[in-house]
Amino acid sequence: MSLYLVFLLAVAKASRNTLQEKTEVDAGKPKLAGIIVKASRKTLPQNTKVDAKKESTLEVTIKLPRNVTIPGVIAFGDSIVDSGNNNNLRTILKSNFPPYGQDFRGKFATGRFTDGRVPSDFVAERLGIAKTIPAYLDPALKGKDLLKGINFASGGSGYDPLTAKIVRVVSLEDQLKYFQEYKEKIKAIVGEEKAKFMVENSLYLVVASSNDLAHTYIARSLRYNSTEYPDYLADMSSKFVKKLYGLGARRIAVFSAVPVGCLPSRRTLNGVKRKCSENLNKMALQFNAKLSPALVALRKKSPGSKIVLVDVYDILHNMIENPKKYGFEVANRGCCGTGLFEVLILCNKINPFTCKNASSYVFWDSYHPTEKAYQVIVDKLLGIYIPQLV
Repeated sequence: MSLYLVFLLAVAKASRNTLQEKTEVDAGKPKLAGIIVKASRKTLPQNTKVDAKKESTLEVTIKLPRNVTIPGVIAFGDSIVDSGNNNNLRTILKSNFPPYGQDFRGKFATGRFTDGRVPSDFVAERLGIAKTIPAYLDPALKGKDLLKGINFASGGSGYDPLTAKIVRVVSLEDQLKYFQEYKEKIKAIVGEEKAKFMVENSLYLVVASSNDLAHTYIARSLRYNSTEYPDYLADMSSKFVKKLYGLGARRIAVFSAVPVGCLPSRRTLNGVKRKCSENLNKMALQFNAKLSPALVALRKKSPGSKIVLVDVYDILHNMIENPKKYGFEVANRGCCGTGLFEVLILCNKINPFTCKNASSYVFWDSYHPTEKAYQVIVDKLLGIYIPQLV
C-alpha cells in the first residue's frame, strides 16, 4: 500500500537474521560505507548560510537570566530533527528533493523531513542563536559552522539499535561517536576552555522512539510484548542520556514519545475508517510513563545536570483532535500527495495532489508534521521547559 509496507517487509526480513543476534552496535568507528562525499547540485547544502542582515531578524521569544548563556543547540535522534544527515547515506530514507523544503527559504530541499524547518531550528532561533542548525555530515560544513551547535540526528534512527540497522542510517550510538569528534573539532577551533564551556552550556535535544514503536516493534514482538518493549526503549533512552552526560552534556531535553498511532500513515494501515491505533498510542504512553521517573532519578545522580522530559505527546494529540484551536484545518492526513500514505520517495514533485498551503495542515507527509506544527509545538513548550534547563 505504501513505502511503509516495503519498510515492514525489510523489518521482517531483518528480524529473522537478527532476533537471535546481539544487536549492540560495534564499539569501533562508525560504519560509514554508505557515505557519498559529493553533494547534490540540485539541493541547497544543509548548512546554508544566513547573511548578517537576516540573522539580525531572528524571532527571539525566550529571554534568559543575565547570568545564563546557551551558546548552541545540539540535536540527536531521528527524522523529526534531522537537518540533512541522511542526504549522503546509501539509504532510501531521504528527503532532499521537492516538494520537501517548499517552505524553506529559497524553496530548497535540504534533507529536512518536512516543508521547512524542524524543531531544533526553531529552538535555536527562539534562543537567539541561529535560524538553522547544520547537519554534521554535510560535506560542505566548515569549522565556523560548528560554533552555534550541530545536528547529529538521522531519519529512521531510534533507541533500539536494530531500528537504524534495518534501514542503514546513523544509530544513536554512532551519533555519540560523532559528538566526540565534534568536541575535538571545536577544541581545535576555539581552544580547550571555550570548547568546554560550549559543551557544558549548550542545549541538547534528544528526539527518538517513533520509529522503534511504529516499525521495529514488529521485529521485536517475538521477544517483547507491548508493555515490555516500551520499557526496553525507556531503559535504552536513559542509558543514552547517561552516556551523553558522561561526555560533558548538562542541559538535556529529552522529547517524549508522540501519539504514533495517530500519524496519517498509521491511520491508513488501521482500516478504512482510518481511526488512530490505540495500541500504538498506549505503547507511546507506556514509554513516557517509564522514562519520566528514570530521568528524574538520573538527574539526581548526575551533579550539575539539567535533564528534563519534554511532554510532546499531549500537545500533538490535542492538535490532532482539535486542529482549529491551533490554527489548522486538516489533521488526519498530510499535505503531500493524498496525505494518506505518501512519505519519502512517494512524496515527490510529480504527485499532483500536494496541497498549496501546508500551514493549514498538522502533517506535511503521512509521517512528519509541518513546519507550522513544529513552530506551534516549540512556541507552546519552550517557555515551559527552559526554566528547568538553565
